[in-house]
Amino acid sequence: MKCCSKHHSICGPTSDQLTCPSACSGRRASETSMFAFLSHILNLVVLAVCLMCFFPDYLCAPEENVHMIDFTRFKIRDMETGTVLFEITKPPTPGGLKQCDPNTGRFVRYQFTPAFLQLRQVGATVEFTVGDTPINNFRMIERHYFRDKLLKSFDFEFGFCMPSSKNTCEHIYEFPTLSEETMREMIQHPYETQSDSFYFVDNKLVMHNKADYSYCGGP
Repeated sequence: MKCCSKHHSICGPTSDQLTCPSACSGRRASETSMFAFLSHILNLVVLAVCLMCFFPDYLCAPEENVHMIDFTRFKIRDMETGTVLFEITKPPTPGGLKQCDPNTGRFVRYQFTPAFLQLRQVGATVEFTVGDTPINNFRMIERHYFRDKLLKSFDFEFGFCMPSSKNTCEHIYEFPTLSEETMREMIQHPYETQSDSFYFVDNKLVMHNKADYSYCGGP
């Protein structure tokens, strides 16, 4: 479009102008392809950064959740016994009121007993709603750390989400085998075990949630 306006003349078109629309179209297509390529590379860089270490800050703003993904319920259960270990439901927001803190809902603090560290497999059921556009490739990468040490990384797919839908799925967490010394340290130092949860749509980071954990059985 800039190309066409640059060659505009009130005296009538020249031979250059007669070919300008196709030339501009080709240039726009090339620029679009280049933008898509650079965007893809940027998304890969962000993904690589997400896999490096624990981050004290959030890597994306709440406004980047353009798909309006909203987690409304979360439950953790022991896969062996079916015992519910943790469950939380997001309270409804009164009509017309907005959350003052934009990070509300992006951080969760968990309090478990030492016995939690002995579990081998838990199921995490999450319920969430999406906005008025479909989501084809919804993915979560979750990284768990004790201090600066990576305990385990999880990679889950949510599948296709219809527009304006409420969705429920359960992901199975296979816990790593921890040494007695590591478990003792994790119990003695509550909230030094932390996690980053990165959410991607079509390989673009759209949400970043955080959590920390206590295994001493109290606040």
